[in-house]
Amino acid sequence: MKFKFAPKLIATALAFLFTGSAHALLITAEAGGVTTTSLSGATIETFNSGACGTYASCTGDFTIFNSSNGQSAQPANIDSAYLSVPNPYQSGSASLTLGTNANYFGLYWGSIDNYNTLSFLFEGNEVASFNGTQIASYIPGAANGDQVSYSSNRYFNFFFGNQLFDQVKLTSNGYAFETDNHAFATVPEPGTLALLALGITGLLIARRRKQG
Repeated sequence: MKFKFAPKLIATALAFLFTGSAHALLITAEAGGVTTTSLSGATIETFNSGACGTYASCTGDFTIFNSSNGQSAQPANIDSAYLSVPNPYQSGSASLTLGTNANYFGLYWGSIDNYNTLSFLFEGNEVASFNGTQIASYIPGAANGDQVSYSSNRYFNFFFGNQLFDQVKLTSNGYAFETDNHAFATVPEPGTLALLALGITGLLIARRRKQG
């Protein structure tokens, strides 16, 4: 199933918590300065080993850097390794295979650009996709590539309800798509337990299942 954006931001976590469907996708943005997930028990990939070993496989166009360079900028408040797409002389995509099914994903998205795209797939089929402009429409001024501003360097959490995914794809048509501290998990009753675990300190975005 595919999802599309709800027409407006859900005002509070509790409003969605008690009225949302199990099929709905929720996206939260942590408070500025938060760089990793607060979901207990999630598998976390920091890239600090110089590889992406918690994934079953990582293929495509990407580089793991330890600092900023001419094409990629280390995300704000990160002083260690991070993943950058493309690698680094062409536009491209990185495919990250989980090796398991999950319904939660989190990542620290650095210097958000409108040409960055994050996609989720299940058994080779896309179930959801977001570009920087769509994500930034709920954080004014976010998709401007600013390398230090909290508005354009944020940790996002994606809760898919009972929709599973087994692969994440990062695509960039420019320099570059920088991320760190990826996290994934299968969360029981995600509409309730996951939200309570995170405390919902940031934005809440709802996407509802496409009808028909």
